[in-house]
Amino acid sequence: MHVEIFSDIACPWCYIGKRRFQEALANYEHADEVEIVWRSFELDPNAPKEETGLTIDKLKSKYGVGHDEAARMMAGAAREAATVGLEFRLENARQANTFDAHRLTHYAATVGLQEPVLEALMNGYQVDGEYLGSAETLERLAVGAGLDREAVRTVLSGDAYADAVREDETRARRLGVSGVPFFVFDSTSGISGAQSSDYFLQALKQLGPQVEKVTRFVPAGQASETAPARSAEAGVCVDDTCEVP
Repeated sequence: MHVEIFSDIACPWCYIGKRRFQEALANYEHADEVEIVWRSFELDPNAPKEETGLTIDKLKSKYGVGHDEAARMMAGAAREAATVGLEFRLENARQANTFDAHRLTHYAATVGLQEPVLEALMNGYQVDGEYLGSAETLERLAVGAGLDREAVRTVLSGDAYADAVREDETRARRLGVSGVPFFVFDSTSGISGAQSSDYFLQALKQLGPQVEKVTRFVPAGQASETAPARSAEAGVCVDDTCEVP
């Protein structure tokens, strides 16, 4: 099974959805048959490259509310985050253009470290109030997650993986993804939002690999409970003795 997860690093519900999906996967019997691909999605691709302040200020401006109301809105996400072991401090979150951070996650995928790097960046933004528009901050968090320092500097100093980020966003538009997190199963089924882990588990069970089963044929007029109990009695080998009734 192939699962694409579209998310933005600066999206609180993406971090919550990530944890809930991983919890579901941990309880899924065919988890080793699930391939996860993290896809980039910028909620604000036009965000300034320079630091412009706290996210709560942007929320106040966007919805025309006061500080207390904006804080109340953020508190709702923080309560949900606590249910999956996350301690959001969104009042400290700093607005940032996440394009370079997404480029870094694509590099991390090439060395098998995309998930831990994504985790470090999301935690940095939602929990620790890190400014993800800073190359120095991205380098520190990425190296802490296992990436090579010089490789990270090379990526951030140029435009490597920029096309990969844009390709993800083009795919999102083609699939009709307008909000994140968004989960796409085998390019045929989609789930929007940070659903519960039980919801994700049911999706995995219904859409993922199934255990093949057959129903034993019973001739018309013969009740199923009268079917032979021992396979050998019906002329079927059950081991190398092939007992003949």
